[in-house]
Amino acid sequence: MITIYLQNRFNLVYTIMKEDSLANKVYSELRKKILSNQLVSGSRLKEDTWAQKMEVSRIAVREALTRLMGEGLIEFGEKGGFFVKTLNADDIKEIRELREILELGALRLAFQKIDQVQIQRLEEICDDFSSMVHGGYFGGACEADVKFHETLIDVSSNEKLKILYRTSNIPLFHQKLGKTQTHMDDYELTDTEHRQIVQALKSKDLRLAEDALARHLLRGEIESLEL
Repeated sequence: MITIYLQNRFNLVYTIMKEDSLANKVYSELRKKILSNQLVSGSRLKEDTWAQKMEVSRIAVREALTRLMGEGLIEFGEKGGFFVKTLNADDIKEIRELREILELGALRLAFQKIDQVQIQRLEEICDDFSSMVHGGYFGGACEADVKFHETLIDVSSNEKLKILYRTSNIPLFHQKLGKTQTHMDDYELTDTEHRQIVQALKSKDLRLAEDALARHLLRGEIESLEL
């Protein structure tokens, strides 16, 4: 009896741990796609569809969606269902303001300590972004865009700032996907602006780097409002 009891307890704990792991897998994938605008504002997230895509149970998807809703990335529709949270003009302005505070602060912290390896990493991300755009892999380009800004935070070498930035779940507010043919200029400008920031860091010109980053974020806000 004891052996059977222990075996049942083990199976239960294993099942719970497996579900938690699968839910985290779904959470990570959906979070990445939302923050990089591969899932744009208002997109519906169907449990059965994502369960099939991710090869997990609907329970795991529901847990992931509930966690994302708790973090403010998705919302529950009036008639039911989960949707990527729609951003209004005030949301977009606040995102830009928050990103300015955090990213410009990171830039100042990084300025005196950034090394050639970190510069090279930023340049590689720029190259990845360019390659993705030219190859028509716009989802990958958006992920590279997010990675560029996360790396700016990383080179600050401030662990508290890194945690704050990631837990803030700050999305790109350029809504490029689905509008790729009519907004190619946006991709090209993003590439140019990223490279201007990196070049300013290489040249040890903090004011130029700050101005380039601030202009980049402001243009993102304006582009999003126009869309």
